[in-house]
Amino acid sequence: MTLRDHLAAAVQTLRVAGVPSPEVDARALVLHALNLSPTAFLLRGSEEVAGADAERLGELIRQRAARTPLQHLLGMVDWGGVQLRVDGRALIPRPETEWLLHLALADLNGVSAPRVVDVGTGTGALALGVKMARPDAAVLGVDLSSEALALAGENAALNVMDVVFVESDLLANIPGTFDLILANLPYLPDADRAHADPEVRHDPDLALYSGPDGLLLARRLIPQAHTALTESGLLWLELDPRNAPAFAAELRAQGWAVTLHADLTGRERFVRAELTPLTPR
Repeated sequence: MTLRDHLAAAVQTLRVAGVPSPEVDARALVLHALNLSPTAFLLRGSEEVAGADAERLGELIRQRAARTPLQHLLGMVDWGGVQLRVDGRALIPRPETEWLLHLALADLNGVSAPRVVDVGTGTGALALGVKMARPDAAVLGVDLSSEALALAGENAALNVMDVVFVESDLLANIPGTFDLILANLPYLPDADRAHADPEVRHDPDLALYSGPDGLLLARRLIPQAHTALTESGLLWLELDPRNAPAFAAELRAQGWAVTLHADLTGRERFVRAELTPLTPR
């Protein structure tokens, strides 16, 4: 079979398996398995694939057909200006969260040597994204999962970045104050477990679900953020569009100045909150 034959067969296998984007995934796996650039594939599409290469490609296609996430099979993603190793130790960084990074970085304009903490850092995506854009920032990433923290540390080393990662239940063990608190915490309601996509089941439950309405951890973070923010500091959270408006209303009732921001599909997902004279400390 030629390269093109293998690609066509892979697309058909993934389509039958119900993979949402069979053409895109098949092409990515062919290029990855055979260590080819897109240009090399075009030039060598009529070449036959050797036995070992065909076997390696076939195994990747079988795993993707079994709904192992594409990112786990590729092992690496480009996200927020950094390269991230991804596996089952932490949530796969989502494209939506790159927009959170963009929004939060805009708020750091004019802040010299900001102190930033990424709560629920997972792969370290947000922490490393901030450090890439703002080398002058002192960036801390915290997570409850020691496995996620190990992965985040690997990603810091991979990108040669000086970011500190600490095990903590939210900000419980974290001293000092911060100009920016970022939090992409678990935000799905517990009931979502029953109908989660097969790929989502490869992410740790600890990184996905947060009580009956998905807001358990976000609510726990708020009193800690009261004391962890500087006077002009900002809290940015990513939430499920189903619960972000309700949480914004809760924060306003507690005296926070709050705005809701949409993701690139127009869904209100991001909550920006800052302390006011009415916010209880």
